[in-house]
Amino acid sequence: MTKEHFLISGLSGKKKLSGKIRINGAKNAALKAMTASILFGDSVKLENMPKIEDVLRTADLLKELGAKVSMSENRICEIDPRGISSTDLLSEISKRLRASIVLSGPLLARFGKVSFPHPGGCVIGARPIDLFLEGFRKMGAGVSVEDDGERARYVVSTFGKKLKGAEIFFRNQSVTATETFMMAGVLAEGETVIKNAALEPEIAALAQFLNKCGAKIEGAGTSTIKIKGGKLLSASGKSYLIPPDRIEAGSFLVLAALAGRDITITDCEPLHIESLVALLRYSGVEMEVGKSDIRIKGSVSGKKKKYRAVDLKTHEYPGFPTDLQAPMVVYLTQTEGESLVFETIFEGRLNYAESLERMGAKITTMDPHRVMVKGPTPLLGKELESPDLRAGLAFVIAAVIAKGESVIHNVYNIDRGYERVEERLRGIGVSIERMSDLV
Repeated sequence: MTKEHFLISGLSGKKKLSGKIRINGAKNAALKAMTASILFGDSVKLENMPKIEDVLRTADLLKELGAKVSMSENRICEIDPRGISSTDLLSEISKRLRASIVLSGPLLARFGKVSFPHPGGCVIGARPIDLFLEGFRKMGAGVSVEDDGERARYVVSTFGKKLKGAEIFFRNQSVTATETFMMAGVLAEGETVIKNAALEPEIAALAQFLNKCGAKIEGAGTSTIKIKGGKLLSASGKSYLIPPDRIEAGSFLVLAALAGRDITITDCEPLHIESLVALLRYSGVEMEVGKSDIRIKGSVSGKKKKYRAVDLKTHEYPGFPTDLQAPMVVYLTQTEGESLVFETIFEGRLNYAESLERMGAKITTMDPHRVMVKGPTPLLGKELESPDLRAGLAFVIAAVIAKGESVIHNVYNIDRGYERVEERLRGIGVSIERMSDLV
Protein backbone atom coordinates (compact mmCIF):
# COMPACT_ATOMS: atom_id res chain seq x y z
CA MET A 1 0.00 0.00 0.00
CA THR A 2 1.50 3.33 -1.14
CA LYS A 3 1.67 5.93 1.61
CA GLU A 4 0.25 9.28 0.58
CA HIS A 5 -0.27 12.76 1.97
CA PHE A 6 -2.31 15.85 1.17
CA LEU A 7 -0.64 19.15 0.32
CA ILE A 8 -3.06 22.00 1.08
CA SER A 9 -2.65 25.74 0.50
CA GLY A 10 -4.72 27.60 3.05
CA LEU A 11 -7.15 30.47 2.49
CA SER A 12 -5.88 32.46 5.49
CA GLY A 13 -9.35 32.43 7.02
CA LYS A 14 -11.02 34.10 4.02
CA LYS A 15 -14.38 32.92 2.67
CA LYS A 16 -13.53 31.96 -0.90
CA LEU A 17 -15.13 28.58 -1.51
CA SER A 18 -18.22 28.23 -3.70
CA GLY A 19 -20.14 25.61 -5.64
CA LYS A 20 -21.92 22.38 -4.87
CA ILE A 21 -20.67 19.30 -3.07
CA ARG A 22 -22.61 16.04 -3.18
CA ILE A 23 -23.00 13.71 -0.21
CA ASN A 24 -22.33 10.03 -0.82
CA GLY A 25 -23.92 6.97 0.76
CA ALA A 26 -23.29 6.55 4.48
CA LYS A 27 -20.23 4.54 5.44
CA ASN A 28 -21.85 3.12 8.56
CA ALA A 29 -25.02 2.13 6.69
CA ALA A 30 -23.11 0.55 3.81
CA LEU A 31 -20.90 -1.65 6.02
CA LYS A 32 -23.88 -3.01 7.99
CA ALA A 33 -25.91 -3.65 4.83
CA MET A 34 -23.03 -5.66 3.40
CA THR A 35 -22.88 -7.67 6.61
CA ALA A 36 -26.64 -8.26 6.54
CA SER A 37 -26.24 -10.14 3.25
CA ILE A 38 -25.25 -13.19 5.34
CA LEU A 39 -28.90 -13.43 6.44
CA PHE A 40 -30.08 -14.01 2.86
CA GLY A 41 -30.67 -17.14 0.82
CA ASP A 42 -30.12 -15.25 -2.43
CA SER A 43 -28.17 -12.31 -3.84
CA VAL A 44 -28.52 -8.86 -2.32
CA LYS A 45 -28.29 -5.64 -4.32
CA LEU A 46 -27.09 -2.46 -2.60
CA GLU A 47 -27.28 0.94 -4.31
CA ASN A 48 -25.56 4.29 -3.67
CA MET A 49 -22.50 2.56 -2.24
CA PRO A 50 -19.63 4.88 -1.29
CA LYS A 51 -16.29 3.96 -2.87
CA ILE A 52 -14.23 4.07 0.31
CA GLU A 53 -11.57 1.88 1.90
CA ASP A 54 -13.80 0.46 4.65
CA VAL A 55 -16.31 -0.76 2.04
CA LEU A 56 -13.54 -2.40 -0.02
CA ARG A 57 -12.07 -4.10 3.05
CA THR A 58 -15.50 -5.39 4.14
CA ALA A 59 -15.93 -6.80 0.64
CA ASP A 60 -12.58 -8.57 1.06
CA LEU A 61 -13.72 -10.08 4.37
CA LEU A 62 -16.92 -11.41 2.80
CA LYS A 63 -14.95 -12.89 -0.11
CA GLU A 64 -12.60 -14.63 2.31
CA LEU A 65 -15.63 -16.27 3.94
CA GLY A 66 -16.76 -17.53 0.53
CA ALA A 67 -19.31 -14.94 -0.60
CA LYS A 68 -19.31 -13.49 -4.10
CA VAL A 69 -19.05 -9.71 -4.13
CA SER A 70 -19.14 -7.46 -7.19
CA MET A 71 -18.83 -3.67 -7.24
CA SER A 72 -19.90 -1.69 -10.31
CA GLU A 73 -18.94 1.79 -11.46
CA ASN A 74 -22.52 3.04 -10.91
CA ARG A 75 -22.28 2.50 -7.13
CA ILE A 76 -24.07 -0.83 -7.08
CA CYS A 77 -22.78 -3.71 -4.97
CA GLU A 78 -24.15 -7.24 -5.35
CA ILE A 79 -23.42 -9.91 -2.75
CA ASP A 80 -24.23 -13.61 -3.02
CA PRO A 81 -23.70 -15.27 0.39
CA ARG A 82 -24.58 -18.83 -0.68
CA GLY A 83 -20.94 -19.82 -1.09
CA ILE A 84 -19.93 -18.97 2.47
CA SER A 85 -18.07 -21.97 3.87
CA SER A 86 -15.98 -20.41 6.62
CA THR A 87 -16.99 -18.65 9.82
CA ASP A 88 -13.47 -17.71 10.89
CA LEU A 89 -12.49 -14.08 10.51
CA LEU A 90 -8.78 -14.70 10.06
CA SER A 91 -7.69 -11.75 7.96
CA GLU A 92 -5.56 -8.90 9.23
CA ILE A 93 -8.40 -6.71 7.98
CA SER A 94 -10.68 -7.87 10.78
CA LYS A 95 -8.07 -6.85 13.33
CA ARG A 96 -7.94 -3.32 11.94
CA LEU A 97 -11.59 -2.74 11.04
CA ARG A 98 -13.90 -2.12 13.99
CA ALA A 99 -17.03 -2.85 11.96
CA SER A 100 -15.81 -6.42 11.35
CA ILE A 101 -17.30 -7.49 14.67
CA VAL A 102 -20.81 -6.97 13.24
CA LEU A 103 -20.18 -10.00 11.02
CA SER A 104 -20.17 -12.15 14.15
CA GLY A 105 -23.94 -11.80 14.74
CA PRO A 106 -25.21 -12.97 11.32
CA LEU A 107 -22.54 -15.68 11.06
CA LEU A 108 -23.39 -17.10 14.49
CA ALA A 109 -27.13 -16.99 13.77
CA ARG A 110 -26.80 -18.71 10.39
CA PHE A 111 -24.01 -21.23 11.02
CA GLY A 112 -23.95 -21.65 14.80
CA LYS A 113 -20.32 -20.65 15.19
CA VAL A 114 -17.90 -17.80 14.57
CA SER A 115 -14.38 -16.83 15.59
CA PHE A 116 -12.83 -13.40 15.37
CA PRO A 117 -9.90 -11.36 16.70
CA HIS A 118 -10.36 -8.38 18.95
CA PRO A 119 -11.36 -5.73 16.38
CA GLY A 120 -9.36 -2.60 15.79
CA GLY A 121 -9.95 0.58 13.80
CA CYS A 122 -9.23 4.16 14.77
CA VAL A 123 -7.01 4.80 17.75
CA ILE A 124 -9.61 6.64 19.84
CA GLY A 125 -9.47 4.80 23.11
CA ALA A 126 -10.28 1.31 24.22
CA ARG A 127 -13.45 -0.10 22.72
CA PRO A 128 -14.38 -3.15 24.82
CA ILE A 129 -16.55 -5.88 23.32
CA ASP A 130 -18.08 -7.17 26.54
CA LEU A 131 -21.57 -6.15 25.32
CA PHE A 132 -21.17 -8.57 22.43
CA LEU A 133 -19.83 -11.48 24.48
CA GLU A 134 -22.52 -11.09 27.16
CA GLY A 135 -25.22 -10.91 24.51
CA PHE A 136 -24.01 -14.05 22.75
CA ARG A 137 -24.07 -15.93 26.05
CA LYS A 138 -27.64 -14.79 26.72
CA MET A 139 -28.60 -16.19 23.34
CA GLY A 140 -27.29 -19.61 24.31
CA ALA A 141 -23.79 -19.51 22.87
CA GLY A 142 -20.57 -20.43 24.59
CA VAL A 143 -17.59 -18.07 24.41
CA SER A 144 -13.94 -19.03 24.80
CA VAL A 145 -10.89 -16.84 24.45
CA GLU A 146 -7.60 -17.72 22.83
CA ASP A 147 -4.65 -15.41 23.48
CA ASP A 148 -1.42 -15.67 21.53
CA GLY A 149 0.20 -12.92 23.56
CA GLU A 150 -0.45 -10.24 20.96
CA ARG A 151 -4.21 -10.07 20.51
CA ALA A 152 -7.13 -12.03 21.93
CA ARG A 153 -9.23 -14.22 19.63
CA TYR A 154 -12.81 -15.15 20.49
CA VAL A 155 -14.48 -18.43 19.60
CA VAL A 156 -18.30 -18.44 19.87
CA SER A 157 -20.46 -21.51 19.30
CA THR A 158 -24.02 -22.75 19.83
CA PHE A 159 -22.69 -26.35 19.90
CA GLY A 160 -24.84 -27.47 16.99
CA LYS A 161 -28.02 -25.92 18.35
CA LYS A 162 -29.96 -22.95 16.99
CA LEU A 163 -29.24 -19.52 18.42
CA LYS A 164 -31.93 -18.62 20.97
CA GLY A 165 -33.85 -15.38 21.21
CA ALA A 166 -33.21 -13.44 24.43
CA GLU A 167 -33.83 -10.16 26.22
CA ILE A 168 -30.70 -8.03 26.09
CA PHE A 169 -30.27 -4.74 27.96
CA PHE A 170 -27.29 -2.62 26.97
CA ARG A 171 -25.62 -0.85 29.89
CA ASN A 172 -24.48 1.72 27.35
CA GLN A 173 -26.09 2.49 24.03
CA SER A 174 -24.05 1.04 21.19
CA VAL A 175 -24.82 1.36 17.48
CA THR A 176 -22.61 -1.58 16.55
CA ALA A 177 -24.02 -3.87 19.23
CA THR A 178 -27.61 -2.87 18.40
CA GLU A 179 -27.10 -3.76 14.74
CA THR A 180 -25.24 -6.97 15.54
CA PHE A 181 -27.97 -8.39 17.76
CA MET A 182 -30.79 -7.07 15.60
CA MET A 183 -29.35 -9.09 12.71
CA ALA A 184 -28.62 -12.10 14.90
CA GLY A 185 -32.23 -12.08 16.09
CA VAL A 186 -33.51 -12.36 12.51
CA LEU A 187 -32.41 -16.02 12.32
CA ALA A 188 -32.58 -16.90 16.03
CA GLU A 189 -35.24 -19.16 17.50
CA GLY A 190 -38.01 -17.19 19.24
CA GLU A 191 -38.07 -13.50 20.07
CA THR A 192 -35.12 -11.23 20.77
CA VAL A 193 -35.72 -7.98 22.64
CA ILE A 194 -33.03 -5.29 22.67
CA LYS A 195 -33.44 -2.61 25.35
CA ASN A 196 -31.60 0.71 25.54
CA ALA A 197 -30.94 0.26 21.83
CA ALA A 198 -29.18 2.94 19.80
CA LEU A 199 -31.47 5.27 17.84
CA GLU A 200 -29.32 6.13 14.81
CA PRO A 201 -31.24 6.50 11.50
CA GLU A 202 -29.00 3.93 9.80
CA ILE A 203 -30.45 1.26 12.14
CA ALA A 204 -34.02 2.06 11.16
CA ALA A 205 -33.11 2.15 7.46
CA LEU A 206 -31.51 -1.30 7.64
CA ALA A 207 -34.46 -2.76 9.57
CA GLN A 208 -36.90 -1.38 7.02
CA PHE A 209 -35.06 -3.14 4.19
CA LEU A 210 -34.75 -6.41 6.11
CA ASN A 211 -38.48 -6.32 6.85
CA LYS A 212 -39.21 -5.94 3.14
CA CYS A 213 -37.21 -9.11 2.60
CA GLY A 214 -39.03 -11.21 5.24
CA ALA A 215 -37.63 -10.15 8.62
CA LYS A 216 -39.93 -9.32 11.53
CA ILE A 217 -38.37 -6.33 13.29
CA GLU A 218 -40.34 -3.81 15.34
CA GLY A 219 -39.16 -0.63 17.01
CA ALA A 220 -35.93 0.04 15.11
CA GLY A 221 -35.09 3.69 15.68
CA THR A 222 -36.49 3.54 19.23
CA SER A 223 -34.89 2.37 22.48
CA THR A 224 -36.63 -1.03 22.36
CA ILE A 225 -36.35 -3.33 19.35
CA LYS A 226 -38.19 -6.63 19.05
CA ILE A 227 -37.20 -9.27 16.52
CA LYS A 228 -39.08 -12.49 15.82
CA GLY A 229 -36.70 -15.07 14.42
CA GLY A 230 -37.44 -16.92 11.21
CA LYS A 231 -35.89 -18.34 8.08
CA LEU A 232 -33.35 -16.96 5.63
CA LEU A 233 -34.38 -13.73 3.98
CA SER A 234 -35.01 -13.28 0.26
CA ALA A 235 -34.25 -10.09 -1.66
CA SER A 236 -36.28 -11.36 -4.65
CA GLY A 237 -35.46 -8.38 -6.85
CA LYS A 238 -35.51 -5.78 -4.05
CA SER A 239 -32.55 -3.48 -3.54
CA TYR A 240 -31.37 -1.36 -0.62
CA LEU A 241 -30.64 2.32 -1.27
CA ILE A 242 -27.89 3.36 1.12
CA PRO A 243 -28.97 6.61 2.88
CA PRO A 244 -26.74 9.71 2.68
CA ASP A 245 -23.80 10.02 5.06
CA ARG A 246 -24.78 12.46 7.80
CA ILE A 247 -21.22 12.68 9.14
CA GLU A 248 -19.87 13.63 5.74
CA ALA A 249 -22.66 16.18 5.35
CA GLY A 250 -21.91 17.65 8.77
CA SER A 251 -18.17 17.86 8.09
CA PHE A 252 -18.69 19.74 4.83
CA LEU A 253 -21.25 21.98 6.54
CA VAL A 254 -18.61 23.02 9.08
CA LEU A 255 -16.16 23.76 6.26
CA ALA A 256 -18.82 25.81 4.45
CA ALA A 257 -19.49 27.83 7.61
CA LEU A 258 -15.80 28.62 7.97
CA ALA A 259 -14.76 29.23 4.37
CA GLY A 260 -17.84 29.26 2.15
CA ARG A 261 -18.76 32.24 -0.01
CA ASP A 262 -21.69 30.30 -1.47
CA ILE A 263 -21.75 26.53 -0.96
CA THR A 264 -24.64 24.10 -1.38
CA ILE A 265 -24.41 20.63 0.14
CA THR A 266 -26.61 18.37 -1.97
CA ASP A 267 -28.11 14.86 -1.73
CA CYS A 268 -28.12 14.94 2.07
CA GLU A 269 -30.71 14.42 4.81
CA PRO A 270 -30.75 17.60 6.94
CA LEU A 271 -33.04 15.98 9.53
CA HIS A 272 -30.21 13.60 10.41
CA ILE A 273 -27.90 16.45 11.48
CA GLU A 274 -30.38 18.66 13.30
CA SER A 275 -28.11 18.90 16.35
CA LEU A 276 -25.28 20.38 14.27
CA VAL A 277 -27.60 22.71 12.34
CA ALA A 278 -29.09 24.00 15.59
CA LEU A 279 -25.66 24.55 17.14
CA LEU A 280 -24.29 26.41 14.10
CA ARG A 281 -27.40 28.59 13.89
CA TYR A 282 -27.11 29.46 17.58
CA SER A 283 -23.49 30.40 16.89
CA GLY A 284 -24.61 32.80 14.16
CA VAL A 285 -24.28 30.80 10.95
CA GLU A 286 -27.03 31.62 8.46
CA MET A 287 -28.15 28.81 6.17
CA GLU A 288 -31.00 27.73 3.95
CA VAL A 289 -32.13 24.21 4.78
CA GLY A 290 -34.12 22.35 2.13
CA LYS A 291 -35.47 18.83 1.97
CA SER A 292 -32.23 17.32 0.68
CA ASP A 293 -29.76 20.21 0.60
CA ILE A 294 -28.23 22.94 2.75
CA ARG A 295 -26.89 26.25 1.42
CA ILE A 296 -24.55 28.64 3.19
CA LYS A 297 -23.87 32.09 1.73
CA GLY A 298 -21.23 34.51 2.96
CA SER A 299 -21.82 38.17 3.63
CA VAL A 300 -22.90 40.16 0.56
CA SER A 301 -20.72 43.07 1.69
CA GLY A 302 -17.69 40.82 1.93
CA LYS A 303 -17.25 41.69 5.59
CA LYS A 304 -16.43 38.62 7.64
CA LYS A 305 -19.27 37.67 9.97
CA LYS A 306 -18.38 36.99 13.58
CA TYR A 307 -19.58 33.72 15.12
CA ARG A 308 -20.09 33.36 18.84
CA ALA A 309 -18.64 30.58 20.96
CA VAL A 310 -20.90 27.73 21.98
CA ASP A 311 -20.44 24.80 24.37
CA LEU A 312 -20.53 21.32 22.91
CA LYS A 313 -21.37 17.98 24.52
CA THR A 314 -21.36 14.81 22.44
CA HIS A 315 -24.26 12.43 22.92
CA GLU A 316 -25.87 9.41 21.33
CA TYR A 317 -28.29 10.18 18.48
CA PRO A 318 -30.20 12.46 18.20
CA GLY A 319 -27.61 14.36 20.24
CA PHE A 320 -24.41 15.83 18.84
CA PRO A 321 -22.39 13.06 17.10
CA THR A 322 -19.00 12.19 18.46
CA ASP A 323 -17.87 11.77 14.84
CA LEU A 324 -18.44 15.50 14.25
CA GLN A 325 -16.69 16.61 17.41
CA ALA A 326 -13.24 17.11 15.82
CA PRO A 327 -14.47 19.23 12.86
CA MET A 328 -16.55 21.28 15.29
CA VAL A 329 -13.51 22.00 17.48
CA VAL A 330 -11.80 23.45 14.39
CA TYR A 331 -14.88 25.65 13.92
CA LEU A 332 -14.76 26.77 17.56
CA THR A 333 -11.18 28.02 17.14
CA GLN A 334 -12.67 30.74 14.91
CA THR A 335 -15.55 31.83 17.18
CA GLU A 336 -15.64 34.75 19.61
CA GLY A 337 -15.13 33.63 23.22
CA GLU A 338 -14.56 30.38 25.08
CA SER A 339 -16.22 27.05 24.32
CA LEU A 340 -16.24 23.98 26.54
CA VAL A 341 -16.14 20.70 24.61
CA PHE A 342 -17.21 17.59 26.52
CA GLU A 343 -16.59 14.25 24.78
CA THR A 344 -18.82 11.69 26.51
CA ILE A 345 -18.59 8.73 24.14
CA PHE A 346 -14.95 7.73 23.59
CA GLU A 347 -11.83 7.87 25.71
CA GLY A 348 -8.91 9.59 24.02
CA ARG A 349 -10.90 11.23 21.23
CA LEU A 350 -9.54 14.66 22.07
CA ASN A 351 -5.90 13.69 21.66
CA TYR A 352 -5.71 15.42 18.28
CA ALA A 353 -6.13 18.82 20.00
CA GLU A 354 -2.37 19.04 20.53
CA SER A 355 -1.87 19.16 16.74
CA LEU A 356 -4.35 22.03 16.40
CA GLU A 357 -2.44 23.86 19.14
CA ARG A 358 0.69 23.54 17.00
CA MET A 359 -1.27 25.35 14.27
CA GLY A 360 -1.96 28.21 16.67
CA ALA A 361 -5.25 27.17 18.28
CA LYS A 362 -5.74 28.07 21.94
CA ILE A 363 -6.99 24.83 23.46
CA THR A 364 -6.68 23.92 27.13
CA THR A 365 -7.02 20.25 28.03
CA MET A 366 -8.95 19.96 31.30
CA ASP A 367 -9.12 16.16 31.49
CA PRO A 368 -9.31 13.22 29.01
CA HIS A 369 -12.92 14.12 28.18
CA ARG A 370 -12.94 17.94 28.22
CA VAL A 371 -11.13 20.81 26.51
CA MET A 372 -11.63 24.57 26.53
CA VAL A 373 -11.31 26.30 23.15
CA LYS A 374 -10.64 30.05 23.01
CA GLY A 375 -11.14 32.02 19.82
CA PRO A 376 -10.84 33.45 17.38
CA THR A 377 -7.25 32.49 16.63
CA PRO A 378 -5.58 32.46 13.20
CA LEU A 379 -4.22 29.06 12.24
CA LEU A 380 -0.86 28.47 10.55
CA GLY A 381 -0.12 25.67 8.11
CA LYS A 382 1.78 22.74 9.60
CA GLU A 383 2.83 19.18 8.87
CA LEU A 384 0.38 16.85 10.64
CA GLU A 385 -0.29 13.13 10.97
CA SER A 386 -3.90 11.96 10.62
CA PRO A 387 -4.56 9.95 13.82
CA ASP A 388 -7.97 8.62 12.82
CA LEU A 389 -10.72 8.97 10.27
CA ARG A 390 -12.62 11.93 11.76
CA ALA A 391 -9.69 13.89 13.17
CA GLY A 392 -7.97 13.42 9.80
CA LEU A 393 -10.71 15.31 7.98
CA ALA A 394 -10.75 17.92 10.77
CA PHE A 395 -7.06 18.55 10.01
CA VAL A 396 -7.98 19.04 6.34
CA ILE A 397 -10.60 21.63 7.33
CA ALA A 398 -8.07 23.37 9.60
CA ALA A 399 -5.51 23.41 6.78
CA VAL A 400 -8.03 24.96 4.38
CA ILE A 401 -8.63 27.98 6.63
CA ALA A 402 -5.00 28.28 7.77
CA LYS A 403 -2.30 30.62 6.48
CA GLY A 404 0.34 28.94 4.36
CA GLU A 405 0.79 25.31 3.34
CA SER A 406 -0.06 22.21 5.34
CA VAL A 407 0.86 18.58 4.82
CA ILE A 408 -1.54 15.94 6.14
CA HIS A 409 0.06 12.50 6.36
CA ASN A 410 -1.61 9.09 6.67
CA VAL A 411 -4.26 9.85 4.06
CA TYR A 412 -5.40 6.21 4.24
CA ASN A 413 -7.23 7.02 7.46
CA ILE A 414 -9.25 9.69 5.66
CA ASP A 415 -9.87 7.40 2.65
CA ARG A 416 -11.54 4.93 5.00
CA GLY A 417 -14.61 7.14 5.20
CA TYR A 418 -14.42 9.89 2.57
CA GLU A 419 -14.41 9.09 -1.14
CA ARG A 420 -11.86 11.02 -3.24
CA VAL A 421 -12.19 13.93 -0.85
CA GLU A 422 -9.45 15.95 -2.57
CA GLU A 423 -11.26 15.90 -5.94
CA ARG A 424 -14.53 16.96 -4.37
CA LEU A 425 -12.91 19.76 -2.37
CA ARG A 426 -11.09 21.04 -5.45
CA GLY A 427 -14.53 21.30 -7.05
CA ILE A 428 -15.47 24.07 -4.59
CA GLY A 429 -12.15 25.89 -4.73
CA VAL A 430 -9.83 24.20 -2.23
CA SER A 431 -6.17 24.01 -3.26
CA ILE A 432 -5.41 20.40 -2.34
CA GLU A 433 -3.24 17.74 -3.96
CA ARG A 434 -2.73 14.04 -3.17
CA MET A 435 0.94 13.12 -3.28
CA SER A 436 2.98 9.98 -2.63
CA ASP A 437 5.31 10.01 0.34
CA LEU A 438 9.01 9.95 -0.51
CA VAL A 439 10.63 6.76 0.76
